Amino acid sequence: MIKSYLKTAVRFLLKNKTFSFINIFGLATGTLCCLYILLYVQDQYSYDKYQKHAKDTYRITTDLVLTGDKHHGAASSPPIAPALKIDFPEVETYTRVVKTDMLGSKEHLLRYKEKSFYETGAFYVDSTFFDVLNYNFVEGHAQHALDEPYSIVLLKHTAIKLFGGQSAIGKLININDQWGQHDFKVTGVVDESLGKSHLEGNMFISMKSGGTGVSIANDPEWAGNNFLFSYVRLRPGSDAKAFEKKLPAFLNRHAAEKMKQIGMQKALHLEAITAIHTTAGFDVEPSKTADPSFLLILVLIAVLIQVIACINFMNLSTARASKRAKEVGVRKVIGAGKYDLIKQFLGESFLLSFIGVIIALPLLWAALPYLNDITRADIHLTFFSDYRLWLMLTSLVVVTGLVAGSYPAFYLSAFEAIKVIKGNFSSKISATGIRKSLVVFQFVLSITMITGIIIIYSQLNYIKSKDLGFDKNQKLVFNFYTNDTQSKMQSLANDLKQLAGVKAVTRADNYLSQFVLHDHGVYPEGGNMPTAIDAQNIACDQFFVKANGIKLISGRDFMPGDSGKVLINQTLAKRLNLTPQTAPGAKLYTQYGTSPVSFVTVAGVMKDFNYNSLHDEVKPFMLVYDNYPGDLSSIVVSTSSENYKELLGQIGAIWQKRPAFGTF
Repeated sequence: MIKSYLKTAVRFLLKNKTFSFINIFGLATGTLCCLYILLYVQDQYSYDKYQKHAKDTYRITTDLVLTGDKHHGAASSPPIAPALKIDFPEVETYTRVVKTDMLGSKEHLLRYKEKSFYETGAFYVDSTFFDVLNYNFVEGHAQHALDEPYSIVLLKHTAIKLFGGQSAIGKLININDQWGQHDFKVTGVVDESLGKSHLEGNMFISMKSGGTGVSIANDPEWAGNNFLFSYVRLRPGSDAKAFEKKLPAFLNRHAAEKMKQIGMQKALHLEAITAIHTTAGFDVEPSKTADPSFLLILVLIAVLIQVIACINFMNLSTARASKRAKEVGVRKVIGAGKYDLIKQFLGESFLLSFIGVIIALPLLWAALPYLNDITRADIHLTFFSDYRLWLMLTSLVVVTGLVAGSYPAFYLSAFEAIKVIKGNFSSKISATGIRKSLVVFQFVLSITMITGIIIIYSQLNYIKSKDLGFDKNQKLVFNFYTNDTQSKMQSLANDLKQLAGVKAVTRADNYLSQFVLHDHGVYPEGGNMPTAIDAQNIACDQFFVKANGIKLISGRDFMPGDSGKVLINQTLAKRLNLTPQTAPGAKLYTQYGTSPVSFVTVAGVMKDFNYNSLHDEVKPFMLVYDNYPGDLSSIVVSTSSENYKELLGQIGAIWQKRPAFGTF
């Protein structure tokens, strides 16, 4: 029977080549788009699923309320994870991770013999890191890999850049960054063959290394310093929800006095490691996450695309009903039942759907590099190693076959044999009405998707044309990551100011549009730390306002020798109960830990500007005058020239006149 259905279906397709081509091409195109979107969504949800103890591994997250400002952070204070291991038998082990970006050092100069290059993605980690999180070791062993000070584990591609095809184990590499130069011993090389992780690192450095690592590991601050990503692995069978309920008492036991002193409310939570990549809303993450709402919208779009393709199939099939009416009549006369015909037409639909998928796969394979470039993803078709791909393909064939073939099958099988033979092709089911409804529904779906595209375009255009409150155009940013290069910044900045087309040059520890690393509480005369306003800040020289086109509404700009002076934005002034008229000259006080109370003086008030994402409201912010070379790591050049190639050539020539310390 199945063989007969198959022969009939193939003959019909071959006899009606144009009809078959249109139907198959439509299904293949829709399937290609649908399949890529589903693969992308599946890829986003696959992060850290490979971890051996994934169901028992959690990240400690932190909710903070500081003088009314709420912070939802993925990081926590240094002592928390070790104390959890001591206080609770449920905790089997822990590890802590800090990305060097959070400490102000984004890139590191790696040297091995005559090879040298800058590398990103560096993490200081506890020696227990590879006990908690799993990576595939292509060289060395996970156990005890980071026990010794100045030991380092490299990602495979970094090791290849340094050593080529040679073994990396035991070799010494020199790392030069803002903390000086140190030699590190390579104790392991890992790759990402097990799966994708939310910790996208190129090198993992023992936290026991040097003053920086040791100070992080031994930092006693329980309330502030929420910059480490802390992970705990619970013992098998432990109830994570019950354990989380114990955290308020735990935190109160260790940090209540300190939190009261600075006016902070703090709560700890557990986040499953498999949910990290697809959870949005945290202030800081070690890598970019995927918003689950966005992923849901993508799935909806995939479904709509496939539904539109199915409607095309249904309309084309019912439109050709008259050409198949006699076939139905003859089959019924010779004994074919209604359900036999339904199975035949559904079989044809399944065959077309299967062919569509078969055609879509090589097209998708060919288009993958371009689609991955658009989405910034790294998706591969693993036909033989990933059973989920086969399940997805089978589901697409079955669902598409049922949806696309259901109405034609029931419509054609409803023809009455006697009427058909007499030339009356009417059916109990109205083809015209349903086909019109399908066409209208298809147009509604298409208009909905087009409207969505227009909205997205409008949003992007809004972001592009939105006045951020500062001049973001025609800026060149140069970052300096070593003490050697940072010592040359002032001299380089002076030379850059002499170039034609350069309007202003400034040095700072950050530049606008980047995440602001530093913040601390400040309060006016008569206040105290419990009532302090948490203000994010950038350290800079006296040219920052001019170079970035920031507007002052009162007071004055920085001048040389303005140590102890700050510029505050309108939001911070308002939160401090200062007006633009009273703010200049006001003293702002602060205290960190047990250090003495110190103060700065407000030089002027800046008009609010969006230094962070447009998703966030403008927060209290200030610029801190700092002319010390070791504190500043970026140069921002404001230029009127549009010939960037020529300008960069001139800047490169200026840099080459100095002793070579690598690129900047």
